[in-house]
Amino acid sequence: MAQMLKVALLQLLPGKSQMENLEKGIAACRKAKSFGADIALFPEMWSSGYCIPEDLDARRAESLALESEFVTAFGKLAAELDMAIGITFLERFEPLPRNTMALFDRHGKRVLTYAKVHTCDFGEEIRLTPGDAFYTVPLETSCGTVMVGAMICYDREFPESARILMLQGAELVLVPNACPMEINRLCQLRGRAYENMIGIATCNYPSGQPDCNGHSSAFDGVAYLPEMPGSRDTCILEADGSEGIFLAEFDLEMMREYRRNEVHGNAYRHPQKYHLLIEETINAPFIRTDYRK
Repeated sequence: MAQMLKVALLQLLPGKSQMENLEKGIAACRKAKSFGADIALFPEMWSSGYCIPEDLDARRAESLALESEFVTAFGKLAAELDMAIGITFLERFEPLPRNTMALFDRHGKRVLTYAKVHTCDFGEEIRLTPGDAFYTVPLETSCGTVMVGAMICYDREFPESARILMLQGAELVLVPNACPMEINRLCQLRGRAYENMIGIATCNYPSGQPDCNGHSSAFDGVAYLPEMPGSRDTCILEADGSEGIFLAEFDLEMMREYRRNEVHGNAYRHPQKYHLLIEETINAPFIRTDYRK
């Protein structure tokens, strides 16, 4: 019998305050549970509706500690609902706040804290501290233990992000997002899933949120099946632009069988020949004055 891991993508419009977002987020998680979700995922920086104040004092005032009431409320809710929750927020951090996701397991334990590594330093995220690493953790679900990692929005545009998570053993990557999900960005997610043989679930803000258009998506990375003469579409869900909760169902048994037998991922890599990938020199035409290591 297929093991269907259900991920609820909470494609929601934010409110006008943290309290509104807390209340709306809790209600959405309850609804996701009623749909049978194993994991509920928020769009990027849900606590503030992806608002990064220019003024440093205002930014710090908007930021939240990991042990804040806002964040821990979702840990308590996860335990109550017996459902994992990936909550996103502007995290209190020095010297500048971070763009962070905390993943609580079905028992309410925080098993993953991930801060966005590839901050958009060409824009307002120059006001944030970048994360320093990618992490993969075992997540206990009703389908058993699943290895889960995270990327946030712009991380998607670097093949290294998903590759590192795959090398750490990730089977599923959760991707909070806040940007227009047009064909090329969707193709990036499709490519990351395909080349690493991993599931990717992305939650975006709907149309109505500035510079966003919905189209939350899920890809299972399974391009070929024995009973099919050609390749299959790895996209198992693409939402429209409307506000709502969209449920992606990942067939874990099929994905794991595929990973045991297919040619992608780490099956035939030659890392000893990839030394240039860790070279830090940047040459024209890619030199940018606002680049931060």
